[in-house]
Amino acid sequence: MFANIERWLEPGAKSKALIDLLFRVLTSLIFIIGGLGHFGQHQMMLDRMEESPWAGTVNMIGDPSVLLWLSGFAFAVAGTALALGWMTRASALILFVTLVPVTITTHLVPDPSHVGPLFKNIAILGALLLIWARGPGAFALDGKIER
Repeated sequence: MFANIERWLEPGAKSKALIDLLFRVLTSLIFIIGGLGHFGQHQMMLDRMEESPWAGTVNMIGDPSVLLWLSGFAFAVAGTALALGWMTRASALILFVTLVPVTITTHLVPDPSHVGPLFKNIAILGALLLIWARGPGAFALDGKIER
């Protein structure tokens, strides 16, 4: 019975192709918008970083302002590439590697109000791993360039 329900709910080939595109674009939006926010809300984000219990670690890694610029650039550029399906696997890995330290320093804090955003980022990390493993799917520049 459950197998019949699963077969009935399975989308067709055209729907699956459209879902490939939607999954990439919807996942990328948080990086494009968030990355641009690193530039437009730079001081507010720096102030938040200073309040983090990880502020000392961030300062040991490098200048927080420079790190914020770099992560914003990585998010905006790799997020756009992901949406387009261009260098999809590389873009997903760049976003993953950039999101891990951002998640730790921003959301892995004793404040219970950060539990939701922490798990949102964990879910996004899972989506990036899925994109990396499965590739760009349909309607991607990667597929057009290979032809």
